[in-house]
Amino acid sequence: MTATSFSLMFSGCFVTLLIWAGCTTVVCLVNEKLAVIPTTTIGYPSTEMMVANATHGKPPLPFACGNNSNYCLEYCEICNEFYHAPTMDCLSTLLEHLCLPKFVNPMASMNSTDWCTWGNVSGLYSNLSNCTEEISDCLLIPWPNLLVEQLFVDIHSRFFKDCPTEELSDPPPAIVFALVITPICLIPIMVSLVVLKTKNGDGSS
Repeated sequence: MTATSFSLMFSGCFVTLLIWAGCTTVVCLVNEKLAVIPTTTIGYPSTEMMVANATHGKPPLPFACGNNSNYCLEYCEICNEFYHAPTMDCLSTLLEHLCLPKFVNPMASMNSTDWCTWGNVSGLYSNLSNCTEEISDCLLIPWPNLLVEQLFVDIHSRFFKDCPTEELSDPPPAIVFALVITPICLIPIMVSLVVLKTKNGDGSS
């Protein structure tokens, strides 16, 4: 019984030793493999390939594109595809389809009497201005420009032409007359003073 127990214990220790030796060997082999991997060519994609994947496999743009917005590349690709350059025609198309609806549609949903209250339209007006600036900057077109100015002129003539402009109206006629006549009357007085001063200076010398 003692011999059998000793035999079993010896066998268990031997098996444990073999397992330990085997695991150690495997770990060493794994470490050797890991040490060798960096010296081989892994084949990571190049920067150009990643850029191509980011732009859905399209070739690079033939012109410079701004990067102040996450949408700049999309705007420039539209201009490249349809106009072959970031032209004013492309800017006009983008403003008409991307910026104007964000202003015109909410304005159309309001009562026309609410258009003249600045608190109701200030957010929409600001968003429209920011949209035109963002797209212009992406296309590297100076902002403001004639196209943007004309857009705002059209906006004002369409939505704000009937709004009262008391703050900007002319003052009463009496005030206008006083403001005009005062400098006219001062001119001969100042000329007379200059002439008298000159004569007095000549006489004393």
